[in-house]
Amino acid sequence: MTGTEAAPRVALVTGAGTGIGRAAALELLAAGWSVALVGRREGLLEQVAQQSGAGARALVAPADVTDPEAVRAAFDRTVAHFGRLDLLFNNAGSGTPALPLEEVGVEQWKGVVDVNLNGMFWCLQNAFRVMQAQSPRGGRIINNGSISAHVPRPHAIAYTATKHAVAGLTKAASLEGRRHDIAVGQIDVGNARTELAERMTQGVLQANGEIASEPMIDVQIVGQSVRYMAELPLSANVLFHTVMATKMPFVGRG
Repeated sequence: MTGTEAAPRVALVTGAGTGIGRAAALELLAAGWSVALVGRREGLLEQVAQQSGAGARALVAPADVTDPEAVRAAFDRTVAHFGRLDLLFNNAGSGTPALPLEEVGVEQWKGVVDVNLNGMFWCLQNAFRVMQAQSPRGGRIINNGSISAHVPRPHAIAYTATKHAVAGLTKAASLEGRRHDIAVGQIDVGNARTELAERMTQGVLQANGEIASEPMIDVQIVGQSVRYMAELPLSANVLFHTVMATKMPFVGRG
C-alpha cells in the first residue's frame, strides 16, 4: 500500500453465511471493505469468503451471538486482524414456526429472544467498546429490524416482539452513540428473496385470514442499501431505512 492509499474500511457482519447477511457482506467486500464474517456455521462463512474473491479482506470468524464471550472474542479477533472496526451490521436473527401465541413454547420464545434481542445487544455493546476506544474513534452500527419492527404478521409474536425491541435498541444506542461519534441506524426489510422468505411466493397467511402469495425483491438490493448507509459520513445517519417489495401488503389495510 502506498502512502496515498487509504486502508480498507472494516465491517463485521453477523449472520453472514446466508440471506441478507451474506448479500451485505458480498456487497461490502466487492466495494473494497474488509469484512469479518460472523455466524454459527463455519462452512457457510467459508463459502461466502471464497465467493467474494476478496482474499485476506474476508475474515471467517465463527461465533454464536447468544454467547456473550463468543461475541467478545469475535470482535477482538476482528480488531486484532484488521486493526479497527468501522461498521457493525447487526443482522443475525431467528424466528419460530407460524404458531398462534398460545401455542408458542417456553424454549421457542426464549430462543428467539436470545438471538434477536440479547444477541443483538451483545454485538451492539461490543461495537461501542471497540469504536469508542479506537483512533480515529467512532463508527457506524446498522441493526436489522425488519418490517416486523413496525407491524406484525399473524402467528409471529416472538419475532414481532423482538423486532419491535430492536427499534428501541436502535433509538437508545443512537442517542448514546453521539458522544462517541458512533452513528446507529436500522434497516427494515420487506420480502427480500432469501431461503427463509421463499415461502412468501407460495402463499402466506394474511391478516384477514386469507392465504396469498406476496411479491419479493432481490436480496442484492438489500445489500446495496446496507452499503449506502455504511458509506455515509459519520456526520449523517439514516435512523430508519425501509426497503421493500413495492406491492407487498405493508402500507394500507392489506
